[in-house]
Order: sequence, then C-alpha cells, then structure tokens
Amino acid sequence: MATLSIDGISIKGISACVPSAIERNIEIQNQLPEDIKKFIEVTGVEERRIAAHDVCASDLCMKAATEVLTSLQWEKDSVEILVFVSQTADYILPVTSAILQDRLGFSKDCIAFDIPLGCSGYVYGISVITSMMKAFGLKRGMLLAGDTISKWISKDDKSTYPLFGDAGSATLFETDSLNSTINFDLGTDGSGYKAIIIPDGGSRNSITETSFDEVEYDTGIKRNQCQLALEGMDVFSFGISQAPKTVNKLLEAFAIDKEKVDFFVFHQANMMMNKMIGKKLKLPVEKVPYSLKHFGNTSSATIPLTVVTELINKLNEKDLNFIFCGFGVGLSWGTVHLTLKKETTLIFSEYE
Repeated sequence: MATLSIDGISIKGISACVPSAIERNIEIQNQLPEDIKKFIEVTGVEERRIAAHDVCASDLCMKAATEVLTSLQWEKDSVEILVFVSQTADYILPVTSAILQDRLGFSKDCIAFDIPLGCSGYVYGISVITSMMKAFGLKRGMLLAGDTISKWISKDDKSTYPLFGDAGSATLFETDSLNSTINFDLGTDGSGYKAIIIPDGGSRNSITETSFDEVEYDTGIKRNQCQLALEGMDVFSFGISQAPKTVNKLLEAFAIDKEKVDFFVFHQANMMMNKMIGKKLKLPVEKVPYSLKHFGNTSSATIPLTVVTELINKLNEKDLNFIFCGFGVGLSWGTVHLTLKKETTLIFSEYE
C-alpha cells in the first residue's frame, strides 16, 4: 500500500516567493517558430517569473521562509527539521538544506536534508516531514520547495522555454492537539524516467566536450545534453491517466467525501492537461484553481504558489478542506488530503 495517514500535525503557514522579473510569452513570438498565441491558449501560460543568473531556488525559498517565520513570530531555535525539495540545488554537494540551516540561523540540532524531486515533490515533502515529526516527537518543522528550472532550459526549445518559470516556497508545520489528519497516496513509475530528463551532468553521463553541442531535434526544438528534455505526449498521457487514479485511490482509501473537498490544487503542468484531469474527476471548475497564467510551471513550487496567490481570500473566510496532487518527473505522483485553518498564514512576495 502506498497510502498513509498522519495525525496531530497541521500547517501553520505557507509562503511563496517569485523573482520580480516578468517575461511575457507574447513578447517572444519572434524567437520561436510557433504560434505563440496558440501556445498560450493551450497551456494557459501568459507570463513567467525568471530568476537572475545569480539567484538560486534556495534564495527564493530563503525569502519565503524569512517572511513566514517573521509573520508567525517563531523563534529560529524552535524549528527542529528542515527539508529542502528541489531539482536545482546550489551544488552537486553539499546538500542545500545544510546551507539553508546556517543562513536561516537554525539550531545545530536541526535535522536538515534535501529531496531531489520535482512535480510531485511538494506532496512527498509533506509526507516526509510530517512522518518524521510524528516518529521523533518533533514539534515544529519547515518544508522548503522550489526550483529555478529556467537555468536548465534552452531558449530555442519551444516545448519547454515558454512553459517553465521559477519560484520558491516555505511551509511551516506544528504538532497540535486538534486531531487533524493528513492522508496520502504516493507512487512511482520509473519506467518513464526518460520522459523528463537532463541527460548529461550526473554520474551516469558526465559532462564531455559534446555535452554543450546544440542539436535540432525538430522544428523549433534545439537544446544541448545539459538542458531539459521533455517528451510532451508521454508526459501528457501520464498526467491525464495517473492524476485521476491517485485522487480516486485516496478518496476511496480514506472514505473521503469528494463533495466536501473545497479545492483540488493540482501541479500546474499545463491548462489543457489539468482541465482534462478535472473533467475525468467530474470536478466543478470553481474548485480547481490555477496560477499558470502568471507563473507557468514552477515545478515543486506550483501547489503552494497556487494556494497563496489564488485562495488567500477564500481561506480568510473559513477553514478549507484540500486535496493537493503533484505528478511528473520521475515519473512519480503524490496526493494529499488536508485541512487549512482560516488562521493559517499565507504570504506572497517577490525577490528583487
């Protein structure tokens, strides 16, 4: 069974941070041999936030973390576990979480480690941090999730360049006596690992002289072996098939009444895919929020970014019942059912 349930831990705050630099897709229509208006219509992505060359995912997460820590007035020594979810770490080694533990001024007793996951990473991160808090009796934890995937994308690749943006997030957890329960369904299909991949630069294929040679794979798709390769149709088929399955599995496993779920927040892959997922699940459109229009696909940060930008006014009114669903690179997926109290702190900021 890939389902599990954790009780006695709740989310106290979610913060998301994006670069201040905006790139509008309509303004790059001469750059790519593609009808950019059609691309915008299909994907729903009108603009994206792009990090400067010296700004990393850790910087965006750091800003998000500082904002929410200050808002909640948490003492830095009170955070006992720090988990950093990202595919765009500062270095091959050491882990970025160790650097962030020091930058944030957390205690040396703080557990810190990285999880190198992408689209499903936020849900996996929630499962890992809550499980460890429960197992070790930890009272407070912080999950940082973000990517600056634009650094690994070819500007000459129409399948990736207009789709992806950069963002970071921070989510704060605390043990409570409210009997709050968080339910999960997690899974992996590694047979599809080539569907989303950067071929060179790891231990399997080290960087060589030819790694940076640009190759034209199709009209409007040029990249080198150190840049992101995306097999669009494979990813699309996976998403519209697996996302509804994992949501339904979670609903059935924990006898969750779908009608009582206030919002379903999916990984912001692209509008066509997500709309098809919603239709398969027979979800009312008003229950499926999107942040794609202004931020694009921000990998591990899409779910928290969507919550803080699209649902802050809704959460001010009452407690909300959520299902978060992430799916993609790996291939992997993760779905979680949880409640955010109306007093949960939500923050959105920009990195200058």
